[in-house]
Amino acid sequence: MRILSPRIMLFAMLGLWLAVLASAAGAIYSKHRARELFVKLEALNHRRDNLEIEWGQLQLEQSAWSTHAFVESVASAKLHMAMPPPRDIKIVSP
Repeated sequence: MRILSPRIMLFAMLGLWLAVLASAAGAIYSKHRARELFVKLEALNHRRDNLEIEWGQLQLEQSAWSTHAFVESVASAKLHMAMPPPRDIKIVSP
């Protein structure tokens, strides 16, 4: 069995030491990046929740605006429209 020279052992140790340091730096970077992405994910989830709330409010507003009573009140108040007298109403059959 052949024993390695001290110079080769030194280079091997140095290479292994650099590999350990690179591995540790990679682990630290990965953890940091995961935390950054988690913070971004939480911000996007919060924004999604706010947009869903706003969407629900807009749907309620749209349904309120489309009711018959609201349309009739706008027609009479802003457009000065009124129901014609019954004698002026003509029913047309298809």
